[in-house]
Amino acid sequence: MELSRRTLLGGFAAVAGGTLVGCSSGMDTGSTAKKNTTTELTMWCWPGGLGKSVIDDTIAHFPDPKIKYSEIGGDFKQKLVTTFNGGTGIPDITGIKGEDIASLLPQASRFVDLKSVGADSVLGDYLEWKVNQATTLDGKVIGLPIDVGPTGLFYREDIFAAAGLPSDPAKVADQLKTWDDYFAAGVQLKAKNPKALLVWDATDLYDMVVGQGTERYISKDNKFIGDQDHIRKAWDTSVKAMTMKIDGKTPSGSPDWNAGLDQGTIPTHIGAAWVALDIKSAVKTSAGKWRLAPTPSGPANFGGSFLAITKNAADPQKAFDVIKYMLSADNEAKAFADAQIFPSAPAAYDKPELKAADKFFGGQVPIDVFGPAAKAIPVAYQSPYDDSVAAPFHDELKTVQTGSKTSDAAWASAVSKAKAIAKRQGVQ
Repeated sequence: MELSRRTLLGGFAAVAGGTLVGCSSGMDTGSTAKKNTTTELTMWCWPGGLGKSVIDDTIAHFPDPKIKYSEIGGDFKQKLVTTFNGGTGIPDITGIKGEDIASLLPQASRFVDLKSVGADSVLGDYLEWKVNQATTLDGKVIGLPIDVGPTGLFYREDIFAAAGLPSDPAKVADQLKTWDDYFAAGVQLKAKNPKALLVWDATDLYDMVVGQGTERYISKDNKFIGDQDHIRKAWDTSVKAMTMKIDGKTPSGSPDWNAGLDQGTIPTHIGAAWVALDIKSAVKTSAGKWRLAPTPSGPANFGGSFLAITKNAADPQKAFDVIKYMLSADNEAKAFADAQIFPSAPAAYDKPELKAADKFFGGQVPIDVFGPAAKAIPVAYQSPYDDSVAAPFHDELKTVQTGSKTSDAAWASAVSKAKAIAKRQGVQ
């Protein structure tokens, strides 16, 4: 799982550590919502969640009532939940991180159904699968998408060329179409350059493969399906990288990962569009040597958030006008220019801000890889309990990676633990 400064630390780090996450939002739903004052419109988000120029422009565009924007550091979801439970100081508009949206859908009564204030007129402007993430089973939409995290293959052109692998992005895309292709390239690379391990951390690949599918751990009818073939396929793919000895065992975001990117011992990384920021900030000598290609076996999504309106909002219609303006295609393009916040509105992909060539990637235009990926993300149901049920799979994969368990023994343990967790949450 990818850990970086871009918003995923809270939800995914808890899963990686085996903590049970997302079983409920923790909100007290028994109290009656108090309406906020009409003299100002309050908005919460976390640092880096929205582009600064977009925030400033939106505040200027809506002078009455005045928008009071607050950046909330630390565990954003926990602070939001605590504020809801306290009953005072609840913002009119709030961000919701992508890793938290499923756990907040059961608390949809805390939020305005955006369809009731005119969202039907704009929902088609956003990627359908992303809107689905903020949609309850009975059709309420509690959030408008801020951004998404389509994946791609980041690779060192020079390391590939020296090993006799294709290095041109079009040729890499053609030859590394599947995980088997990717792993075969890893074997060839290691034979030529023993220090260069193609897979930075095989356990990271597990979530990538799960994310490429149309099912997760729990079905729409609340049944546990984590023991089925689609999860076992992701498990076996991760284990295969380990057994082929092309696993660098270097978690993304770690100091060793940062160093390996620059030194060539980590010549590839598969991650969301925003990982470009992490790679650029990590390397000192390899700028211009990196390239981009599609994710083997198809794209997945990591990250991407929403703006929601709480039931406490004094004027839900005005609040919707604000978020609709802020998340227009033009403003999403500006947010990308500000902070690489990847747009959830495909119309933004044709804007100049996203059509610029990037010298870091040898003059490639990143949207040419990430735009098609964003549009092709598979639609999958995400249960509020998926994160907690996934935790044993992550933990047990680590035991395979360290050699303390066989793959089959670890799989059986993961399934048993996941079923028990699911059952405690009321999953059948």
